[in-house]
Amino acid sequence: MGFVVLPRRWKVERTLGWIMKARRNVRDYERLPQHAEAHLTWALITLMTRRLARKGPRTTWSKKA
Repeated sequence: MGFVVLPRRWKVERTLGWIMKARRNVRDYERLPQHAEAHLTWALITLMTRRLARKGPRTTWSKKA
């Protein structure tokens, strides 16, 4: 059968990679799950605001046939 790309898994893996760019998310330092959840939310908000504030052409992801 070999290597097969799963339709949505790459999106999840890509998002996790973006989240791990925030240094604090690489290790689990939080004692409470609510703190970890808040930090993940903060990391994603930071990612979104940087992308929205970015000047220049956007990268468009198109689905290949």
